[in-house]
Amino acid sequence: MQRVNVALQELKSGRAATDVALDNGYESLSGFGYIYKRLTGAAPTQATEVIVIHRFTTTLGPMFVCATERGVCLLEFTDRRMLETEFRDIQRLFNARIVTGENSHTRQTVKEISEYFAGTRRQFELSVDAPGSDFQQSVWHELRAVPYGQTSHYQAISLGMNKPNAVRAVAAANGANRIAIVIPCHRIIGKDGKMTGYGGGISRKEWLIEHERNNV
Repeated sequence: MQRVNVALQELKSGRAATDVALDNGYESLSGFGYIYKRLTGAAPTQATEVIVIHRFTTTLGPMFVCATERGVCLLEFTDRRMLETEFRDIQRLFNARIVTGENSHTRQTVKEISEYFAGTRRQFELSVDAPGSDFQQSVWHELRAVPYGQTSHYQAISLGMNKPNAVRAVAAANGANRIAIVIPCHRIIGKDGKMTGYGGGISRKEWLIEHERNNV
């Protein structure tokens, strides 16, 4: 797998497919092409973007991080509801294929999330590459503005966007967030203070909120 990942990076840098195949130990372009297409769904001569995926452990269980060459596009607990749908969505939105591996963005994510769980990080500096509509992007921006250790609700988010009648649309955009913790949808609770749904599970949501309150 490491050999293929090196070859993928070289192809993205603009090198010819034949040169990449031979320099990485493949006896022919056809042999390399077969392996490449099985992994990415496209021939190596086609300009198809690649998303790398890496699994790592946290205090609340294992997570997947996916990243393009521009930034993180998915960060979820491995047992999240509808995770396979999210994988399909990012592949479709980026016209890309997911390949096991790491890059600078996945490594930075593991570092920062580990610091978050240790209680030593309140803000994230990693690069995000989250595809979405202009409205979704606005909602996710508002979510990132909810301070560490505090909570908010859908109506407050919609008011902050000057769209007081968009509460349901805000809730849908919140649910469409694919980058857990960094875009902190766990900080959104009911207006009455009750816990609302969370893709990673209510028990995790409660833990994350309490963890932040204890480390303010």
